[in-house]
Amino acid sequence: MIDPAARVAPGARLGERVEVGPFAVIEDGVVVGAGTRIEAHAMVRRGSSLGVDNVVHPFAVLGGEPQDRRHAGEPTTLEIGDGNVFREHVTVHRGTAHGGGVTRIGSHGLFMVGAHVAHDCQIGDAVILANATLLGGHVTLGAHVVTGGGVALAPFLRVGERAFLAGGAMVERDVPPFVIAAGDRARVRALNKVGLRRSGVPEASITRLEAAFVAIFRKGPRSLAAAALGDDDDPFVRALAAAVLAAPSR
Repeated sequence: MIDPAARVAPGARLGERVEVGPFAVIEDGVVVGAGTRIEAHAMVRRGSSLGVDNVVHPFAVLGGEPQDRRHAGEPTTLEIGDGNVFREHVTVHRGTAHGGGVTRIGSHGLFMVGAHVAHDCQIGDAVILANATLLGGHVTLGAHVVTGGGVALAPFLRVGERAFLAGGAMVERDVPPFVIAAGDRARVRALNKVGLRRSGVPEASITRLEAAFVAIFRKGPRSLAAAALGDDDDPFVRALAAAVLAAPSR
């Protein structure tokens, strides 16, 4: 159902059961998947495509132009998967021509009030960004990453799957998977055992990860400990070791 007060461009493509609230704006060329709800005063801008069953709350803006001085109006895109929720005042920007041209968001994410996803970010599935989380351009978040409120990430960073960034964290270096990072400047503090359990990691793997975490982050040196775990028979331990070895030295 499209409210009579909504503004939907003739070139927009809306799937079945799409709802568009009053004063919402959907620009030309936008694709909106079946069952998606665009609430009052939300805006979906050109170059954006949304999958099925997304919810866009009032005053959210999806697909805005990138905040990058090199952007000269090139046709870039925003690609969003299925089942995401974008709460009030969330902003997600399209990609840039020099950064690959595409900002991507996976499926089943929750983007809380005032979160910002900048140009060329690549966001995995089931990510939760709490209120006022700010992602710089070109940031990559793995699946099941969760942030507390007021987190900020510098451009070009990578955060591994199932990591947790504690509230107020100011992040200026890559974060390995499965860990908790906190502070200004954020540093690895602990294994994210709660997040691992909630996202379905087997208990046996969590136990193995606990031992690996101690070896890498408590005993070290990190690179040597990670290298020794690179052939571990647990895939989660191998993933942690690989991320530590791949991290740039600073």
